[in-house]
This record gives sequence, C-alpha cells and structure tokens, in this order.
Amino acid sequence: MTPVSSATAPAAATGAGTLLQLLRDGTPRTRSELATVTGLARSTVTQRVDALLRSGFIAPTGEAASTGGRPPTTFAFDADARVVLGADLGATHARVAVTNLAGTVLAESRDDLDIALGPTAVLDWVIDRGHELLAEAGHGTAALLGVGVGLPGPVEHSTGRAVNPPIMPGWDGFDVPGYVTSRFAGPVLVDNDVNIMALGEYTGHWNAADDLLFVKAATGIGCGLVLGRNVYRGAQGAAGDMGHIRVRDDGAPCRCGNTGCLEAVASGAAIAASLSEQDIPAVGAADVVEHARAGNLVALRLIRQAGRDIGEVLAAAVNLFNPSVIVIGGALASAGDHLLAGVREVVYQRSLPLATQHLRIVQSQTGERAGVVGAGAMVVNHALQADRVDAMLAAQ
Repeated sequence: MTPVSSATAPAAATGAGTLLQLLRDGTPRTRSELATVTGLARSTVTQRVDALLRSGFIAPTGEAASTGGRPPTTFAFDADARVVLGADLGATHARVAVTNLAGTVLAESRDDLDIALGPTAVLDWVIDRGHELLAEAGHGTAALLGVGVGLPGPVEHSTGRAVNPPIMPGWDGFDVPGYVTSRFAGPVLVDNDVNIMALGEYTGHWNAADDLLFVKAATGIGCGLVLGRNVYRGAQGAAGDMGHIRVRDDGAPCRCGNTGCLEAVASGAAIAASLSEQDIPAVGAADVVEHARAGNLVALRLIRQAGRDIGEVLAAAVNLFNPSVIVIGGALASAGDHLLAGVREVVYQRSLPLATQHLRIVQSQTGERAGVVGAGAMVVNHALQADRVDAMLAAQ
C-alpha cells in the first residue's frame, strides 16, 4: 500500500522508519541505493535494514545486477507482515474486512445492520465479526496492526467520536476507539464513511494523482477530498459535506433544516420520493437503482438530472480545488452511466477550461469495498509513519 503522503527522504533522515517509508512504494532497493537516497552511512543503513528485517516489515527480494564481486541483495516492503481490520458502517448495512498492508482483502463479511441500534450493539457486531475474519484469514490478534472504522455521520477524527450525527441515535460523543481497544490491540481510528471511501479509491487506483474528489451518491450525498495526497477534513471535520449546498430555489425541504439542498433534490431518497409521487413504488436508493436497471424511463431521467445537480456543485469545486480526478461512487452510481453522464455534462460545461484540461471524471473502481479498504489504509498510513515505526522497533 503506497503511503498517502510520500516525499523523497531528506538527506538528514534518522530512523529505520524513514527507510520503511521509501520502501513502501514496492520498489526493491539495495543497501547502497538506500544509503545514496538518504545520505546515511552504509553501516547505519545496514543496522536499520536489519531492524526492519527482524520486524518483518521488509524482506529480501533477490539480488541486483553485480558490478563486480558478490551481487548485492535487494529489499522491499512486505505487505503481508501484518494485517488490519476495516469496518464500513452505513445507515442500514455494515461491512468488515481483514486486509494486508497493501489493501488486499483477505476475508470479509457484510450484513444488514441498523446504525440506530446504538454504538454498543453495532460495535459488538464489528468486534465479533473481526475475530471471526482474523481466524478465517489465518491470523491471530498479534498480527493485527490496528482497526479503522467509518461512520455515516460527522466525526471528530482526533478523538474518534461522532459529533451530532443526524441518523445515529446514541452515538453522539461515544468513545468508539476506547470501546474497540478493549477487545483489540493497536490503534483504533475513526472517520466519516465518505472520507474512508475516498481514501480507499485513492489507495487502490489513483495514488499517482495529487488531488482527488470522491462523491458518494446514495441515500444521502457526500464528498471525500484527498488534497496534496492527504485526506482533507477541515477545521471541525466537516469538509466535503456537499449534500447541504443549495442548488435550487424550489423550496424542497432538507433534513438539515434548510431548503433546496443538493441532498434534498438529487439523493437516492429524493429520487425515490419523486418516483412515488408518480405512482412508481420506491422507498430508497436501492429501489431507484432497481427501476433504472429495469429500464424505467422516469427513473433514468431523474438519475440523469441528479447527475446534473451534482455536477453544478462539483463545477464550483473543480474551479476551487482543481483536482485531477473525480470519482463517482455510491448506490446511485451503480445504476449505469446516467448519473456519470449528467455530472460530466455540467462539470465540463461550467468549469474553467484550464481546470478541466486533464480532469478525469470516472466511476468508482473499488465499488462496495472502498470503505473497508480505505479504513485499513487509514490505519496503515497512521501506524507506519516514520516516528511510530521507530518507536515500535525500540519497544521490540
């Protein structure tokens, strides 16, 4: 798994953790190459490579071409050295997966689960499934690097606590990390579900890009931002809440208390309500998708218009942030190309030509796994920061 923020190591690099950051790109390197890049003495590099070998985070990968004498050994990051547990909790469903350090899913479980059941019931499900999946993947808790959790509401990332979540009764201020660490060792990190989906998509398919916007169009609408290769959360963790930007003056009420919000007119719930008004039975996003896949022209027309409405907001974001990739995911995106076509139609029309010159607007490649992959990536990027690796090796 390539680190989200990767820069060339400074000449004054100090610990073994810095060498690990270099090797996390998957490229095998010799001790001499590491010494050249870091500016460290060969003997110092040897000591730190040996420490990383003992930890299991790197492994020999073969021999480089000889320039005379014995061929030097190359070393690379070992993505199977540890595993992480990722949980993606939605309003009515939950997915948990064990992945290796590169985001490869080793075991996973999905179930219908109402977030309104409260934190203890939902987190107990995550913990129980987590233990089962670790066993299924052939690992014990000793191999677990940490746990990542995505919640369908605002999250104070520094504490892992939900903040006034509108659809999560009983979760406000609940100590999620404290509850989960009582059953698992290692760090427990919590974030908004759209942020971890953005990170999952970025990690799995777009890590060559510096800036990415991920839009989740489902029951609600949200956006995750990866800017400068890092997840951008804003001052209070509210960045990306594009669903409550006003797009119409038609007075459509929104659950936030305002009217004309993007979520009130273009979400799965809003489209389902419009279908019901036309005597086409629909309750939520899943019903909308089902009608669209069956070729219902009204559903297809409404989805295309929802794409245009989303595109109105994204056009402003493109001019503001100038991303290189916009990824459209969520349940509505699975209805075909109609949502994506609507987004493209407006973004390319309304954004500045320079900002769209190389812009790609694509459908999610990671799909339903984006959340669990991103939750795992969040843990890996946190736990394998250079200073934390140094502390881990010192403790061992």
